Amino acid sequence: MKTANLKKHYIFFIGEQLPQPEAHLVQSTNAANAAANLGYSTVLVYPDKQSRAINLANLASPFLPKKTPTELIKYYNLNDKLKVAPLPMPWPIDHFQSKFTDSNTIATKYYLPFYILPTTKLVHSRNWNFVKAAIKNGIPAIYEHHHHEDKLFEPEIVKSPLFQIAVTVVDAIRETMIKNGIPPEKVIKLHNGFNRLFMQRQPEKAAEWRKKLLKNQRSHLVVYAGALQQFKGIDVLIDVASEMPNVQFVCAGGKSTEVEYYQQLAKEKQVQNITFLGYVLHHELASLLQAADILAHPHCSGKAATFTSPLKLFDYFASGTPIVATEIPSLIEFQDTKAIAAWCEPDNPSKFAECLKRVLQTHPKRVEGYPDSVEFVKQFSWENRAAKILSYVDTSLLPPLIA
Repeated sequence: MKTANLKKHYIFFIGEQLPQPEAHLVQSTNAANAAANLGYSTVLVYPDKQSRAINLANLASPFLPKKTPTELIKYYNLNDKLKVAPLPMPWPIDHFQSKFTDSNTIATKYYLPFYILPTTKLVHSRNWNFVKAAIKNGIPAIYEHHHHEDKLFEPEIVKSPLFQIAVTVVDAIRETMIKNGIPPEKVIKLHNGFNRLFMQRQPEKAAEWRKKLLKNQRSHLVVYAGALQQFKGIDVLIDVASEMPNVQFVCAGGKSTEVEYYQQLAKEKQVQNITFLGYVLHHELASLLQAADILAHPHCSGKAATFTSPLKLFDYFASGTPIVATEIPSLIEFQDTKAIAAWCEPDNPSKFAECLKRVLQTHPKRVEGYPDSVEFVKQFSWENRAAKILSYVDTSLLPPLIA
């Protein structure tokens, strides 16, 4: 009975070092942050691969929830209610290619059963191995899965009463998950959310961005925020910029190698009005989105367009800035809303440029933003999403509220 009373934590497990500029890490950290904001004792758990020295004190007590460091708070726009517990991964873990020295194996076979389990009430993860390990150790679990995979899910796991719910972001992946063995009643489609801090108006910081970014007497700013990959439409956006030389284009996001690649591509195409900023910390990104005249969502067609998560779209909405989006399957349901200023067919730079030119005429820059999109997005807060997910969890398995 005493052990049961100790079980209070809502654990979010990420199998990668933090912080990194990846969309799925933004999603996972913000999901954990929302649960903490709802009043649960939420702990973000991830491998600590930076400290390679063997510290016996850390290994003796490896699971020690603590305040989220400032670096992570700024990187992902988090609140201070969320706790973190980096798991020490000293050498030779992940140094050699071996199942026994893999950080995920150490987390699931060693840290979870011996150190995390005693105080954990519920687990939530996109890491299937961690979800399996939690259920095998008697901990109820929530599984997030956002990409197509052909693997079959183990029946003894997905049919276990401890397997509470699986969450995905588009219907196509939900159908695949059901086909691969998860009972239909245990899979829900639920959109990602937006961080409430993106709604806070920051006119001074937005003005600073415009002063910094608008070059060569250009008066209009088009911003893209997200991954720098071909299927996301970055190549298309470079071609769009070449057709609109009097407009400044800016891309925020991407790894350093991707930034270098696209800077070189723009140079080769002699496109001088597009700037690649690299990853912008989330506490700075909100003001950048508000600084833009238009926010661009130039996704390409193809398989990725059926499951791409409109993660950045919700942050776009919250900024109140007019949006030009491509007509792809994962965004179809938003076509009836006034929150998006214009729609354009994918893979067509000329059509996208036409849309941008039209919206620049119909939607002049407003420092206060456009209310349609701000009102529309309120339903998609991370906190609303977290509450919806937890409504599928058996009441007796929910962590206790601490605030």
